[in-house]
Amino acid sequence: MSGAREPTEALAGGLITPGRVILALLVTAALAVLVSLGNWQVERLHWKEALIAAATERPDAPAVPAPGPRDWPDFDIAEWDYRRVSLTGTFGPREAHAFISLPEPRGPLGGPGYFVVAPFTTEDGWTVMVNRGFVPQGMKAPQARPGSEPPEGTVTVEGIVRQNDQPNFLTPAPDPRTRTLFSRDIGTLAAFLDVGVGTVAPYSVDLVAQETPPGGLPQAGEYRVNFPNNHLGYALTWYGLAACLVGVLVAAAVGRRGSRARGT
Repeated sequence: MSGAREPTEALAGGLITPGRVILALLVTAALAVLVSLGNWQVERLHWKEALIAAATERPDAPAVPAPGPRDWPDFDIAEWDYRRVSLTGTFGPREAHAFISLPEPRGPLGGPGYFVVAPFTTEDGWTVMVNRGFVPQGMKAPQARPGSEPPEGTVTVEGIVRQNDQPNFLTPAPDPRTRTLFSRDIGTLAAFLDVGVGTVAPYSVDLVAQETPPGGLPQAGEYRVNFPNNHLGYALTWYGLAACLVGVLVAAAVGRRGSRARGT
């Protein structure tokens, strides 16, 4: 009879209560969240390392022809981002201006300013949005920088493939009147520069430094290759918090067991 009463007595004694069950579920959920966040940061670490490797190695490789419309249905930006490509065609007469700040420029000019973006129509009839380079904030207007016009006629240029820079909810609205924008969104650029979206490549191209005009503007070659990589630290933080939570639970369990042992 005494053995049959033990489970009931244990429950009545508070070893298992609804409150403790709920607490256990909450702790389990918190532990799962912490470990998941750590795993996510590890995945981001691998992604960032691959991005840094691509941004560091690909621009210095020999240029290859830029992918045309036949390649666009299966176009994978991860395979092309930062690759050096060549284009043969003509620049359009208009330009748009994407605001940017260069705290560590590759060339002599930096600080706040604009990327000068122009449409480049290839010999095959399709168009790429080409970032010709950087101009300081006070030299946005073409008349403020004589000699910065794109070359006339058919030319061959080299640049770095970049993925489409779409705005988010924090991005200021573009100004179609002045053709000024704060992200190099291809659709917006095409509308500003009167280019049919169906003929525009799903990527843009940043000209390499060698494409800078003799006058120095726009200053080409200002593609970003330095990325902060703190994901390992973040992962260790989340895993550390999970370990601390487990440690607290173990210490609490040992303390309760010791208290019960002393009580008997």
